[in-house]
Amino acid sequence: MDFSPYIKRYESELVENVIPFWENHCVDHEYGGYFTCLDRDGTVYDTEKYMWMQWRIVYMFATLAATPYRKENFLEIARQGFDFLTKHGKSPDGTYYFALNRQGVPTMAPSNIFSDCFAAMGAAALYKATKELRYKEEADSAMRSYIRRMDNPKGRWEKAMPGKPKRLSHGHFMILANLGSVMKDCLGSDEYESDTVRAVKTVLEKFWNEEYRVLFENVNPDGSFDLDSCEGRFINPGHGLESMWFVMNYAERRNDRAMIRKAADIVKALLEFGTDREYGGIYYFMDVLGKPHLELQ
Repeated sequence: MDFSPYIKRYESELVENVIPFWENHCVDHEYGGYFTCLDRDGTVYDTEKYMWMQWRIVYMFATLAATPYRKENFLEIARQGFDFLTKHGKSPDGTYYFALNRQGVPTMAPSNIFSDCFAAMGAAALYKATKELRYKEEADSAMRSYIRRMDNPKGRWEKAMPGKPKRLSHGHFMILANLGSVMKDCLGSDEYESDTVRAVKTVLEKFWNEEYRVLFENVNPDGSFDLDSCEGRFINPGHGLESMWFVMNYAERRNDRAMIRKAADIVKALLEFGTDREYGGIYYFMDVLGKPHLELQ
């Protein structure tokens, strides 16, 4: 199959539309950081600064600064975001808040470890682009925080009571699989290789179910599946596809052809399970047994 038309289309969209849109509209020149709630014309409709998206923008512009698509201002866009977020975004224990207001005052507690994840990615990309030690130190700090928090991700912000079953979350492990590859690429370090191996194996061996041919989002700590609860039956096909992207990146780096074949098989199975045959696209939240899905916060 000739993929060149698709490559050309996506490259054109990225370079001519996506990057210029964010370059021109996302930077908060007054306070620092970025506007992320943008209408199609670039109008800001909410100034809340959510940590996931803030650090993703740091990562994006730092990464682009090392490509043929770079512009002189890309590194400065990434640097000012890093400075704003490290100054205002860290709680006293070193974990990152979930959100800040425009001025940088915390608005949501550090109850989600993915804030640390994207901080690690953004800082690591800046280190790769500049070789400045402060970025590596922040990447290592955030990465170690993420790994440390995996067994108790919400910490004192956990609202579940003792009666709630303990689960392993697919999201925590798929993100660690990606993070490990990013850290290896950007920092040139093997410090997180064992954690990366553990994450990849956990995704493929515990969350993948050969009988139903799906990746479950929540499994019991021993790897067994709970089909008697909505949480246990929960499937997110798009999340699973993203997970296999990370696994394939890892497998390609290791030249593990068997793992690539298994990930490709899982991709095929998830598309088979999650595709909307009538209207197209992929369903968001699904139940493996086709029961109503329950989504409570």
